[in-house]
Order: sequence, then structure tokens, then C-alpha cells
Amino acid sequence: MPNRPTPPRARLTAGLVCAALLLGACGGGGGGASPAPRPTPAPTPPPGSFADPVGYSGASNGALAGAQEGKAVVSTHITLAGKTLAYTATTGHLNATAPGASGPGASFFYVAYTAGNLEAARRPVTFFYNGGPGSSTLWLHMGSFGPRRVVTNYPSTNMPSPAQLVENQETLLDHSDLVFVDAIGTGFSQAVAPRRNIDFWGVDEDAAGFRDFVQRYVAVNGRQASPKFLFGESYGGPRSGVLAKLLEVAGVRLAGVVLQAPAMDYNSNCGVFNPGSISCEAYLPSYAAVSAYHQRATPAPTDFAAHMQQTRDFAAGPYQAAVGPWISAKTTPPADVLAHLAAFTGLSTQQWTQDFSMGPGTYRQHLLPGTMIGRYDGRVSAPLGSALAAQGDPSLTAASATFTKTILSYLQNDLLYTAASSYLPFNDIINSWNFSHDGRNVPDTIPDLAAALIINPDLKIVAMNGYHDLATPFHLTERDLARLGSNPNITVKNYQSGHMSYLDDSARRAQRADMNTLYNSESVAK
Repeated sequence: MPNRPTPPRARLTAGLVCAALLLGACGGGGGGASPAPRPTPAPTPPPGSFADPVGYSGASNGALAGAQEGKAVVSTHITLAGKTLAYTATTGHLNATAPGASGPGASFFYVAYTAGNLEAARRPVTFFYNGGPGSSTLWLHMGSFGPRRVVTNYPSTNMPSPAQLVENQETLLDHSDLVFVDAIGTGFSQAVAPRRNIDFWGVDEDAAGFRDFVQRYVAVNGRQASPKFLFGESYGGPRSGVLAKLLEVAGVRLAGVVLQAPAMDYNSNCGVFNPGSISCEAYLPSYAAVSAYHQRATPAPTDFAAHMQQTRDFAAGPYQAAVGPWISAKTTPPADVLAHLAAFTGLSTQQWTQDFSMGPGTYRQHLLPGTMIGRYDGRVSAPLGSALAAQGDPSLTAASATFTKTILSYLQNDLLYTAASSYLPFNDIINSWNFSHDGRNVPDTIPDLAAALIINPDLKIVAMNGYHDLATPFHLTERDLARLGSNPNITVKNYQSGHMSYLDDSARRAQRADMNTLYNSESVAK
């Protein structure tokens, strides 16, 4: 994951300026004492700027003694399809207070973009967050649908140098206000004493904190009547499931929930448990997609959609029938099933015989000898031993440093927010996270979504996945959501991309079109 960023460059102080002037006055001349130099006035802060004096910590016992709600407010604009869209960027903190608590339990860092002339009752607002657990919302904020984005060129690993931050023609700001918020212990978000960061590091505690933030944002900004959307990525998917239920129970009606490459049911993902203990059948279509991209499938598919459906059918039929006996008794799989697996993936029948319920780690290791392929985007690859392969996933390493550096300058120079501490893009808190939920050791949040749908039958759910994602495979999302039954308000969209599908230019354009369809849907507009 990205390294912790370095602090912004310190400004030359007034004292150093005066020292330089005094040294210059010592150059000889007319015999009398030189007049004392006039003090250099401190620069006037730009209008709307905010210098946050607080030092934030991602430590497990980190706690703010008190919480301020300072913010920077900047009015600016973007040109979309030749038209100017004026908007306001608000950057700072909001305190979240749990129901019945005597004071705030957490100070959430957020950036909100608001635009348009519609009254609050008609203007949608969308809340974005990444997952991890332990990830800030760096990726969605700087790479997806905000007004500015980092140029990536995915699936190429050749990131522009220097980094390019451009007006985002796929921003959703023309359809919805956008709020990007960081989880506690990431970015600049932190617990408020007597609570500690670690008190929010669990499935239920984390979702409750986000519930309190959403309610606080809605109350402070008068958005009670606005159509409200959640947009969570990766672990942000299960967070959205629990959060949607909590908000609906609290009387905050949602218009839609967007699940970006979600991990809704950890119990069904063989990449979470030992791959030999549960079936990896939901990964097979993703293996087929990645192998086809790297020209390992035989014959090479000519109709990608038909190829994906063929592998879905194979996974649910012949493979499913054979994998159970293999897991329980290591029964040798049928020869024709092994032959199909070899054709789909390019891996040998011998490899599949040895590891019939193959997990994503083994698949990535053997697909291209001497090469590491990406976990988050299987299209991305790098030679073993290279810098891109050193951290275990070239699809993440290729962009992480650029994103981390860019957000530092963007916050300070564009949003006029400066902080006394460094922005924390990722906090390694997996081993401190309480994954238990509803009596299970790891979460299954499909029942939470089902509960939200019972409370609010008009709620729309859209899942967005990349075909080449080897972390949260698209077919697993399809299978998980199928448990909710046939419902026209539930849609699954798949794109030619990876986990962070929006980093691919074509996929991001397709996602914008699908999001606009959601915003314009009848149940939202009425």
C-alpha cells in the first residue's frame, strides 16, 4: 500500500526573511548605524482558506481532546462539454454524535462539492467512501467522479510524469452534489475522547460512525429532503449494506446504494478463507477474462459477453458438481472438466488436478511465468523482481504514489486547506479490525440490504464491477445479490476494467452514463 506522505514544504518564516535583510545591510558604507529593517508582514491568507492547527493521528489509541469544525470554502468552476459549471468545494471536519451520547465521538474529514440552482429537495447528494478496512477515500476522490481527477492511462503502468490533475469530464457534479468522507483513523478523520480510533474499527462500530456523519451532514446543510445516495467501494460495499439499514431505521430515507467492487459476503469469497476449504467457482469467470486479455485462452474468444456467460454456466454446472467431492475427499475431477478449465485459463490440466479449487493467489502466480499480474486489475502486469512487483500488486503500485502526492498538493493549493499533520492514505489496521457481524466471524451483509429494502421498497441498488478484478470478482457479486431475489430495483453492471474500474477511461465513461441513469430514475425524480 502507499507509504505515508511527507509533510508539505514549510514556508519561509518572517524571522528568516529579517535575518536575510540584516545580512545584506552589513556590506559597508557611510559610517552610521543602519536603520532597523521593517518587519515583513505575514502573508494574508487567501479568502476561504483554512489552516487547521490540529495534529491528527491514525494510532489505535488516537483521540482528539476536543473537536473543531473548521473548514475551507472555495468557489470555482469546471467546463463540461463546453459549458461552465460553477461549484463550491468545502473541506474540513464535521463532528458525529451517536444517538444518546453526550458529545461527539468522532471528527470526520470530508470534501463536499455542491453545485446547481435546484432547491435542496430536488438536488441529490451522494456520499463516497473507500474500504480497506483502513483505506482513506483517496481513490474515489481523486480518480472517479469528482470535478478533478488524476490521469492514469490504465491498464498501462506508464503514469504521466509529472502527475496530471485534470478537469474530470466524467464528474457526476452536474447531477448530484458529492461528499467524499474518510473513515476514522484514515486521512484526517479521528475519534474524539473518550472514544479512541480503535473503538470504530469494526463492522458495526464503523457503520454506526458513518450513520452519525451522514445525519450530521444532512442536518448542518439542510439536506433532509434531498435524494440521498451511498457509494462505497470494496469493503465500502459491506459498510453500505449495514449503513443503509442503520440509516433507514433512523428515518433517513435513501434513494440509492451503489456498490463498487463490493465484498458483501466474506463467507462466500474463497480469497478470504483457505481456497481449499470452500469452492472458488465464482472466480472462474474472472480467471477466464484475465486469461483472455493475456491471450492464454484457447481458442481466443471472439464474443467476450458470450464467453463470460459460457464460463458462468460452466462454473454453476460441471465445475460445481465436481468441486464438492474434490474438497471433501480429493476425488479426481472428470477429464472433460479439467480440459475446459485449461482452455478457459491457459493453465495446464496437471495444475488444475493438483489445485482444483484454485484461489486467486495461485492463479496469479502461474498464469504468466516470471511475471506478476495485478490483484486489483489482472490486466496489469510487471516482471518479477521489478519495482512494480515489489509490493505484491503492480496494479496498485502503479498509481498509489502519484495519488498520495497529488492529494497533498490538491488540498493545499486548490482547496486551500492546510493541516499540521500528514494525510494518512492507508492505515494497516486489518489485524485490529473486528470483522464479526450478526453472530458470524466475518460479515455477510446481504441480510442488511434485505432489511433496508423491506423498510424502503423504492431503494435502488446498483453494483459496479470490473471483469478483471481478482480481489472481489464480478460473478461473486452477481451470486450474492441474487439472494435478494428478482427485483427490478437491483442492477449489476460489469465493465472492461478492474477493481477500481473508474481508473480506466472507457469504463469510467460507461459508469458515468449508468450513474446518470440512476439519478434520472423515476423513483428518484418523483
